Amino acid sequence: MHVRHLQVADFRSWEQADLELEPGPSVLVGRNGQGKTNLVEAIGYVATLGSHRVASDAPLVRLGASRAIIRTAVVNDGRELTVELEITPGKANRARVNRGPVPRPRDVLGILRTVLFAPEDLALVRGDPGERRRFLDDLLVLRAPRYAGVRSDYDRVLRQRNALLKSAAANRRARRSDPDALVTLDVWSGHLAAHGAALLSARLDLVADLGPRVAAAYAGVAPESRPAQIGYRSKIEDALPAGYGKPDGERADPEVVAEVLLAEMVRRRDNELERGVSLVGPHRDELDLVLGEAPAKGYASHGESWSFALALRLASYELLRADGSEPVLVLDDVFAELDRRRRQRLAEVAVAAEQVLVTAAVAEDVPGELTGARYTVADGVVERD
Repeated sequence: MHVRHLQVADFRSWEQADLELEPGPSVLVGRNGQGKTNLVEAIGYVATLGSHRVASDAPLVRLGASRAIIRTAVVNDGRELTVELEITPGKANRARVNRGPVPRPRDVLGILRTVLFAPEDLALVRGDPGERRRFLDDLLVLRAPRYAGVRSDYDRVLRQRNALLKSAAANRRARRSDPDALVTLDVWSGHLAAHGAALLSARLDLVADLGPRVAAAYAGVAPESRPAQIGYRSKIEDALPAGYGKPDGERADPEVVAEVLLAEMVRRRDNELERGVSLVGPHRDELDLVLGEAPAKGYASHGESWSFALALRLASYELLRADGSEPVLVLDDVFAELDRRRRQRLAEVAVAAEQVLVTAAVAEDVPGELTGARYTVADGVVERD
């Protein structure tokens, strides 16, 4: 899989950019603030419908413009598909494939797969649990685009249930009784358990598949460090079969998980009604990152944290390759952050990729193994050297 062509209009700092790409390494070199990261961010947006830098779409539209356009030509197994995305803050985004409109933007998911490593990835180790949950869910969608719908449905039901719990909590404090609200809560609890079980089961299976690859990738980039491992921590883990989420364990059964989720909601109903928020579900879970016997967050050194973040991305890349669809590898301004050994290990993986896109402030930061097309990004223009 590779991106043959990228065109953006009013995306981030770019009024217009047009870039022909090819398989193998492509290196975009430019001083900070020239827009090279914006170009690879656009490619990542086509793959995930999200940015690795911001949580909302509004900053993606150039200041003063009403919308942004991204067009890509993606080649996979000799077949080329053109994807166009129109990003309009405050309105529904629109998508086209081969110039024909599709019902929903998420229908383009799966056409392009990318694994992106960027300085922001340090938050995977040092940031809040939400960063790690997002990492898992983004990878789930890359493996199987249908999980974009599962994720969306779960978020929608969670908002509805939280609104009902908030209202019920206010009624409790005011000593008002509303029996119908509790009946409605039961309905929304059933929906949350069903959608939550689909998401949680998929996360457990993903962690089981990813774990050995993370351990191997970390040992490769930091052989002198303690061994690394990952695990999934859920509020309901004590009630789940012991093998779920383990490399040699059984696959998670969504029906079993749904029953456990629903039983836990019943058990914690008084707490939820008191606090006015849903306390059970995958939105409360955590991906544990462990070095030796200690959690990586708070105990890992700066170098170990970078190594763990790198291992998570390299493991994701290897997992997607094992699934039979080699992703585009995007390395956004990371070589300047890595020491010689980590640069070398990353370069060894990158050079074997069908396509790798690299950004760097100075060309000397990029290992010599990644020879290939070079582009200069400066003053609103991108040119091939």
